Amino acid sequence: MAKLLFIFLFFFLKTPLNWSQSVNDLRNYKHPEFAQLDSGIREKKSLINFDCNQLAFFSEKSNNWLYLYAEMQKMISKKDRKLNFYHIGGSHIQADIYTHDFRTFLQSNWPGLNGERGLVFPFGLASTNNPSNYNFSSPNKWAGFRSVTNRPEDIQYGLTGAAIKCSDSLIVVNFKHMRSLVKPPFDRLRIYHNTGEFHFDMNFGEQELFVIETHHNADLGYSEIRFSDKMDSLDIQFIRTSIDSSSLEIFGFEFLNNLPGITYNAIGINGAGLYTYLGNEHFLRDLKIHPPDFFAFSLGTNDAYTSYENFNPLKYKENLEEMIKLVLDVNPKCAILLTVPNDCLYNKKYINKNTERQREVIYQLAEKYEQAVWDFYGIMGELGSSKSWKENGLMQADYVHFTAAGYHIKGSLLIDAFLKYLAQFENMNKNIKRK
Repeated sequence: MAKLLFIFLFFFLKTPLNWSQSVNDLRNYKHPEFAQLDSGIREKKSLINFDCNQLAFFSEKSNNWLYLYAEMQKMISKKDRKLNFYHIGGSHIQADIYTHDFRTFLQSNWPGLNGERGLVFPFGLASTNNPSNYNFSSPNKWAGFRSVTNRPEDIQYGLTGAAIKCSDSLIVVNFKHMRSLVKPPFDRLRIYHNTGEFHFDMNFGEQELFVIETHHNADLGYSEIRFSDKMDSLDIQFIRTSIDSSSLEIFGFEFLNNLPGITYNAIGINGAGLYTYLGNEHFLRDLKIHPPDFFAFSLGTNDAYTSYENFNPLKYKENLEEMIKLVLDVNPKCAILLTVPNDCLYNKKYINKNTERQREVIYQLAEKYEQAVWDFYGIMGELGSSKSWKENGLMQADYVHFTAAGYHIKGSLLIDAFLKYLAQFENMNKNIKRK
């Protein structure tokens, strides 16, 4: 811990900063939801270690984060580019509450930078919890698969780690945004499906008039449709063209446009650990289609949800490092954020000391790869703090998952931590120019 504090202070105190003023200068408070989040934090401030709420760096160098900062500044000033953000995890991410708060902020804070919705999965059609900010509906019966629990030989998972399958000859799928301040339109749609020959025609109902091109990529397993106009909803029919009983497998939908801004892809599967994504056959293939500029790992709760004796920190480190290498293989300049899991109770009653062991591993890898850490374990009060958060209505009875209020507080804290990073690097940049 002493080494941690030394490196942290060395890096950050080289360029002193009035945090609150600089962060407020970067935050747009037009949206009432953000003001409500700030109010929630003020009410629960006794539970939060605000000094810990920043992106910590454990190396004097952080070229990838310097590069991201430079690209952010160019995007904001010139409005001429896109940045691709990924955030993967387990059930905390599948719910897409605090990640959607972050997405909402990134896509609304800077005028003219709406970005795009990016990659989503129809969890509701797979009979599992779907984020509340979008909805897929279908009159057909679907079978749902998650790479955590279902690994049939005929399903090869991609980036999302989930799939739905339907054997009907006529299939209807509808999409619309739900409760969300940000609803980026799309004029391109990418549907990830079975590899090989695609045995379905597609019709878009009234939107068919806007279809100008359809392209099937048999090797990468997707179809891309281009529209002449921008749209915010989808009505699609899949009509089987083969005489056999070919099933349609869908691994995700990607909603794209030509607008500058940030695409924030939240990818989460209930029960997922690092081992889950490492086992997804086409994870790397799909990630290469849209390489990441920013990649956040919020995995670890399920990896360490066991007794102290049964948890293997070395295996956890091996898996996390392998995932880091996968991301850097796709984009060596990618800024990687390693998030420390929240405090939790094992089986609702045993204090889980494995999180501290995970944090040590995360610090080691952050220093080795010159990346950043968001230590939410420290932010919420470290060992045993889940009890206090539960007593204050911020965690559920399982002492693992947060309530909606808890997730929203987490989202607001992540926004502030990211803004502190931008403000700090802005201050460093000004000092360099003065010299």
